[in-house]
Amino acid sequence: MTARLVLVGCGHMGYAMLAGWVGSGRIAAGDIVVVEPNDAFRDRAAALGCITASGADGLPADIAPEIVVTAVKPQAIRDVLADYARFGNGATTFVSIAAGTSVATFESLLGENTPVIRCMPNIPAAIGKGMMVVYANAHVGAEARRFVADLLAASGEVASIDDEKLMDAVTAVSGSGPGYVFHFIEALTAAARTAGLPAETAARLAVQTVYGAAVMAAESGEEPGVLRQQVTSYKGTTAAALDVLMGEERLTRLLIEAVEAARKRSIELGS
Repeated sequence: MTARLVLVGCGHMGYAMLAGWVGSGRIAAGDIVVVEPNDAFRDRAAALGCITASGADGLPADIAPEIVVTAVKPQAIRDVLADYARFGNGATTFVSIAAGTSVATFESLLGENTPVIRCMPNIPAAIGKGMMVVYANAHVGAEARRFVADLLAASGEVASIDDEKLMDAVTAVSGSGPGYVFHFIEALTAAARTAGLPAETAARLAVQTVYGAAVMAAESGEEPGVLRQQVTSYKGTTAAALDVLMGEERLTRLLIEAVEAARKRSIELGS
C-alpha cells in the first residue's frame, strides 16, 4: 500500500494539524492513514478523505510510510510506539508532538538509527496561527526535514532548535502559553465587569484588545517594549495601570515562575 504519512492519534491537536495539511494542499488526504481508536475522531478524519484504521493492526503489511506522526499523550507513548517498531531503523521518519518525550525514548523503542523529529506545537495550530518548534536527530535526511517543515507551516510559524534540552522551555512558553493568554483574557474580562461594564461588552473588549495588540506586535516590526512606551502617556491612564503591573516587576516575576513550573513539569513527563 502507498501512503506517505501515518498519523497516530487524531484528537484535538492531531486533527487540527491534519486539517491544516489537507486544507492547504500540502499533502493529499488519500496519502494519509489515520490510526485512531475513537470512532468519532476517526470518522472526522475519514470525512476529510483520509484512510483510517482503529489500530496499528489495521495497517496493511506492505505499508512503508515516509512519515509517522505520533499525536498521543506522553503517558501513552511507550505503549503506542511498540506497535510501530517495524518502521524503526529504516527510511521512515517519526515525528513526535508528545510533550516531554525525548528523542532518546523513540530511539530506545524503535532503534538507535531511527530518524526522529520532535515537535512542540500549540493549540492555535487549529486556526493556522500556531507556533511549532522542532528538533531533529542526526538520522533525519534533508528531504524529510523539508517535507515535515512544509507540513507544519500549514498550521502556523515554524522554528528549529539545535539543543534538545531547550524543548522543555519551548513547551513552557509556546506550548502552554495559549493557556496563560486565555487566562489573561478571563482576568481582563473580570476586571472590566468589576469596573461596571456589562458581561458581553466586557468579554468583547478583552478579547479584541488582546487580539489587536498581538497582531500589532507581530506586524509592526517594533519591539513590544517600544509599543508599550508609545501607548503610555506621561501620568496617563495606561501609566497608572502599568505602575501596578510593572511595580516590583510583578507580572514579569509571576510569568517567570509560571514558565519555570511548566518547564519542570515537562521534564517530569519525560522521565
